[in-house]
Amino acid sequence: MPINKLLIGTQKNHQLMTKYKPIIGMEVHVGLKTKSKMFCGCPAHHFQVKPNTHTCPVCLGLPGALPVANKKAIDWTAMLALALHCTINKHSRFDRKHYFYPDLPKGFQISQYDQPLSQKGYLTLDSGKKINITRVHLEEDTAKLLHKTLKGKHVSLVDFNRSGVPLMEIVSEPDISSGAETKEYLKKIRDIIRALKISDCDMEKGSMRLEVNISLTGSGIKPYKVEVKNLNSFRFVAQAINYEIKRQTALLQQGTTPRQETRGYNPKLKKTFTQRFKEEAEDYRYFPEPDIPPMVFTDKDIAQWQSQLPELPEAKVEKLATQHQLPIVTARLLVSKPANYQYFLKSLSVAKKHKLTSQQLANLIINKKINLTKKISDELQRQTQKQTVDPVIIKKVISDNPDVVKKYQAGKISVLGFLVGQVMKHTQGQADPNLTQKLLLEKLAVKK
Repeated sequence: MPINKLLIGTQKNHQLMTKYKPIIGMEVHVGLKTKSKMFCGCPAHHFQVKPNTHTCPVCLGLPGALPVANKKAIDWTAMLALALHCTINKHSRFDRKHYFYPDLPKGFQISQYDQPLSQKGYLTLDSGKKINITRVHLEEDTAKLLHKTLKGKHVSLVDFNRSGVPLMEIVSEPDISSGAETKEYLKKIRDIIRALKISDCDMEKGSMRLEVNISLTGSGIKPYKVEVKNLNSFRFVAQAINYEIKRQTALLQQGTTPRQETRGYNPKLKKTFTQRFKEEAEDYRYFPEPDIPPMVFTDKDIAQWQSQLPELPEAKVEKLATQHQLPIVTARLLVSKPANYQYFLKSLSVAKKHKLTSQQLANLIINKKINLTKKISDELQRQTQKQTVDPVIIKKVISDNPDVVKKYQAGKISVLGFLVGQVMKHTQGQADPNLTQKLLLEKLAVKK
């Protein structure tokens, strides 16, 4: 029976679907903005750079080339791990993860396996639910494949500029239950990383890439896991999860356990599709990287990383909510953009002089009514002027347009827009349209 027929929203079908519980885990890959690559001195910047110009024998995987680990990348990864309440492993090492793919010049990726930099952390959602973090580890990025048509032939080209860029991976436990929870989890991860200033998390540039593992559990279901790779927006992640829940539910209703596989996502069709069968850890033949010595960290190292942590997003939100009486939603919107948050704090005293409340100031910033590059006092003076409209101007516009006023009073409400436009003209566009309309209505009501 076709899947779409099984998904008809009947009461019976709904009862069947509620038998299954989604089990969702996330893998987040973040390109760190270090100056050099993970194991060599080549520039790590690769976006819109001429192909294959930021390369050397190390990141090209040439015989005899020896890697040297980037200390800054290690420090930054440890700092994020601490921000996510992870335990730093005092003994850690790099491993070789073997698989063949054209974008992997050595035939293996230097990553971490059984001794990662950190493990066992958590992130708390607004509901109070904790999403446990399995590990935060460090590896090198792959090269980039470009699929093009040249001289009438479909070809795949390889750009090695990205090969060897420091790549941090955050792996969660399968504690997430829905697409909505996933989006919240990812946004919080992104905001923490941006607060640490270790990556811009720009998904258009590939500096934050998302993979979701999803399965359904219930009575009599054999364990399995479906991975959806290469998702480049939070919205697509949620859509892919929602589709997979429906697809897997339909298969289970047919008595078929979904295959353990890796799937891609088509945002135009809002559907996932099969890419390959899912590999297991043993398929990668992990073994310790022989060319990089194991890493040993001390309590002093961990204390140093802890001391470098800035004020994190959750602490900022709490400050805005408790000290400045902002709603949590408003506080989060401010904090999500560091420039807005800093501008808000710097503007508070000036806003008070202009008789603007914290909420009004926050709204002006969030709604982009203020130019953050201009002097605070000038911007707030301009906004304050918008909060009032000279009653003389309102009176003049009404007296100058008696025919329009008669039409309004005769029931032609649409002419009110003309009167608002006249006030805006007299104030050179500085008057607030909503306030102007309110004042005109008050005056016109008196005229009746």
